[in-house]
Amino acid sequence: MSYLRPDSDAGTQGERMSVEVTREFALPGVTVRFRYSGHSDRGAVRRINEDSFLMSAPLFVVADGMGGHAFGDRASQAAITTFADSLNGEAPASAPAILGLIRQANDSVLSLSADSDDGALSGTTLTGIAFVDLDSAGNYHWMAFNVGDSRSYSWDGRTLSQLSVDHSAVQELIDSGALTKAEAERHPHRNVVTRALGADDTVDADIWLMPVRARQTFLLCSDGLTKELGDDEIARIIVFHDAEQLRDTDKPPLTLAERLVNAAIAAGGSDNITVVVVESELIGVGTPRDDDDTLERGALSALLEDTRPRG
Repeated sequence: MSYLRPDSDAGTQGERMSVEVTREFALPGVTVRFRYSGHSDRGAVRRINEDSFLMSAPLFVVADGMGGHAFGDRASQAAITTFADSLNGEAPASAPAILGLIRQANDSVLSLSADSDDGALSGTTLTGIAFVDLDSAGNYHWMAFNVGDSRSYSWDGRTLSQLSVDHSAVQELIDSGALTKAEAERHPHRNVVTRALGADDTVDADIWLMPVRARQTFLLCSDGLTKELGDDEIARIIVFHDAEQLRDTDKPPLTLAERLVNAAIAAGGSDNITVVVVESELIGVGTPRDDDDTLERGALSALLEDTRPRG
């Protein structure tokens, strides 16, 4: 079940949804323009779409309800609703508030299990980014967060880079040297996650900061995309998206998110598939400083870690 906040950035709930939005925020010294598209589909095999997503600048989130758990769709929806209910339509977001919302989302999913008559568990992955001002003085950063094996990527116009690290059994085997990445893609335990919302009373999320630059593109997705398409194929689709739009003038235009989801379905569509693509552009003078340091930020730094993919 896909979710978008039902005001200016949103639509309705359903098995399948696609939308593209452009918004601008005039901030001290700079205007930031966001353009984003999202698409979700239950795929070619699953009966229910257990993915949920939120797009409402400055916050973008994807959640994938845990297969084999009770109410996987409700779990992802509960997590996304926690974030959606906090939005006030303004930018930037507050980094401490995002940290609190991750904890609240975990509590919301835990409550589903507590309310279950048969004691069944609910769980969901969570991955997202938020445009934040760290000190209310124009110190703009992207704050990324991840729990589970949904993924966050960045795209610099040439290279697709995985930002998040999968919290999965096969990722641990890759880290130990017991598996190669290619072997992991075929491993029977490739769907086993080691962290999720709703698994414990406290949630251990990877959280990190990235300086805002003049132009940036991010891609958030559930593992339904990456099960079917490798990073090279995702990058190829991004590169040729505009060319495909010009070629297919006799067809309704597709968002990049929709094109990626359709490609994953054509490749097998064995799981629910959700993609959110976020582009940001800074307009005007006084752009944020371009620090490489992403950690030394006072009290917040103690809660942050560099979780870039390992070797």
